[in-house]
Amino acid sequence: MFARRIVLAAFGAAALSTSAFAQTYPSKPIHLIVPYPAGGGTDFFARLVGGKMQELIGQPVVVENKPGAATNLGADFVAKAQPDGYTILLGDVATFAANQSLYKKIPFDFEKDFTPITLTARFVSVLVANPNKFKGNSVADLVAAAKAEPGKIDVAHAGVGNPFHLAAVLFQQSAGIKLNEIPYRGAGPAVQDLLAGTIPIMFVDYATARSHIAAGTLKALGVAALEERKELPGVPPVAATAGLAGFEAWPWQGLVAPAKTPPEIIAKLHDTYVKAAADPVVRQKLIDAGTEVLQSTPQEFADYRRKEAAKWADAVKKAGIALD
Repeated sequence: MFARRIVLAAFGAAALSTSAFAQTYPSKPIHLIVPYPAGGGTDFFARLVGGKMQELIGQPVVVENKPGAATNLGADFVAKAQPDGYTILLGDVATFAANQSLYKKIPFDFEKDFTPITLTARFVSVLVANPNKFKGNSVADLVAAAKAEPGKIDVAHAGVGNPFHLAAVLFQQSAGIKLNEIPYRGAGPAVQDLLAGTIPIMFVDYATARSHIAAGTLKALGVAALEERKELPGVPPVAATAGLAGFEAWPWQGLVAPAKTPPEIIAKLHDTYVKAAADPVVRQKLIDAGTEVLQSTPQEFADYRRKEAAKWADAVKKAGIALD
């Protein structure tokens, strides 16, 4: 499994020895594009890991936030950049898998315009409820309530196409239920209304929910993974509920460069990321933030992206979601 397997060092070593150019790369700052505003989880990951990569690679790794169009703006910027290793992108499941089905037109094509470097992270997603607004104690209770009153139970999400919106869509399809989707402009306002009792349930990342779960102001009904997570002992997977076998919905991220970036540069970036992510201090900070650190070969990333793209294309089509 790519999430836990150490990539062989020979992957980078063989490629690096084939080019004199790789021996001089990098000779100037590397720009790491984050297609989200500063302060979010993707930005936190980029600055923490990018800072360690900077130490290892010997040149500044400059994080630039280019939010907009559900990550499409930042991705398009990188797709059109020079393929020289000095502009790379930290994108996510929306960028690489869901947007191609959600949007009628996007200005880039993952297969043609990007070269994968490595998967970098995935984040524990949890279905939570306000205990005063929803009295049930399990996913099964929620499914039963939704079947009794189709479309009557509100579910918040951080905007159409957001990974947590997609989790809610897939959940409804898998369970054969209908919820009333309430979109917000970001997770912050949605969580505030959830805590206030305006909204009864939502999918959210563990890092955001953990303090509220610990305080008892939110109740964890299930995790959107196939197995119980150590972060939430005693909270069963959504997939453990009858009729929901196989359900999982991971927000995940990966590093890419523009297409035609030389393989020796991809290898050097890959090797530098692997070393940075393995640093004990960096890794612990990420784990404390609810992040599962990943690494993969470029081909594993490409294969995983195709699988995820097919999964979300099917969910989006069934839901009839379309964005301009």
